[in-house]
Amino acid sequence: MNQPRRKPRAYAPDPDAPHQGCDAAGCAHMGEYRAPKSRSQSREFFWFCLEHVRQFNASWDYYKGMSPGEIEAELRADTAWQRPSWPLGRLGQTARMENSLEEELHAFTFGHARTPVKPATPPELRDALNVLGLTWPVALAAVKAKYKELAKRHHPDANGGDKASEERLKLINLAYATLRGKLPSYQATQAAAE
Repeated sequence: MNQPRRKPRAYAPDPDAPHQGCDAAGCAHMGEYRAPKSRSQSREFFWFCLEHVRQFNASWDYYKGMSPGEIEAELRADTAWQRPSWPLGRLGQTARMENSLEEELHAFTFGHARTPVKPATPPELRDALNVLGLTWPVALAAVKAKYKELAKRHHPDANGGDKASEERLKLINLAYATLRGKLPSYQATQAAAE
């Protein structure tokens, strides 16, 4: 019968220890536990024996020398793993909202709109256009170009066989097929009306 594997204790010596003496002054024990040299040198280490690494850990203060504002900024950045983040579904929306608000105010002030009114999107094409990220009216050449771009980006081979990318690619293919089939008839109808 297999015995359950035991997890190594938190205070077990580091298996990557360089087999050198403890870095604490006057200590003759082996340095088997690593400790970062400083906040800015977190990938460089001191090697201590168990007693001295415990003393180091008790006195270690990552935020030492930082102002309260710097500490707050560091904590906020840590919530997103030091990467920029945006609210879900709002990437770039703020800039578009500011532009549309400015246009509305300009139209109100000067009595005319700066942008022409766009024709209404046909309901049958609305979902397909949203999947491809396009707006009505659109040319078939623009649909093909956008399809090629998205197909390359979401192809499973380009994403390590990711299932989410595969599902997204299926939606993109369906949207493209819908637009390729129905767009020419809408464009012909629109050209006849003009």
